[in-house]
Amino acid sequence: MSTSTFSASHRLYVKSLYRRMLTDSLNWTIHRDLWRRRALVIRAEFEKNRNVHDPRQLAAIFDKAEAELARNQHPDPVISPLFPGGTKWERNVPPPMGPLYDHLAADAAAH
Repeated sequence: MSTSTFSASHRLYVKSLYRRMLTDSLNWTIHRDLWRRRALVIRAEFEKNRNVHDPRQLAAIFDKAEAELARNQHPDPVISPLFPGGTKWERNVPPPMGPLYDHLAADAAAH
C-alpha cells in the first residue's frame, strides 16, 4: 500500500494551475494544431517537476509558474458566449413576472 505525500487540495491546485496555463495559451493561439505544440511543452514542464517532494522547492516552482501565468495573461481572453461577460450573456433576459403597473400603490399615493 502506497501513501501519497500530497493532499487532495495540493492535487486540485496543480490541476487548476495546469488548466489555467492551457486556457491562457489557447487564448493566444487560434489554430489548434499550433496550440497543441504549446500544450505539449506545458505538459512537459509539469511532468519534469512531477517527482519533486520538497515543500520549499514546490513553493518556488508554484510561485514561478504563477508569475509566468500572470505575466503572459492575455489582455482580451476568449469568453464563451453564454458565460458571464460573453456576447450572449443576459441578452434575452426574461421580463419581470410582477405586475406591470401597481394600481394599489398609485391609488394610495393619490389619496
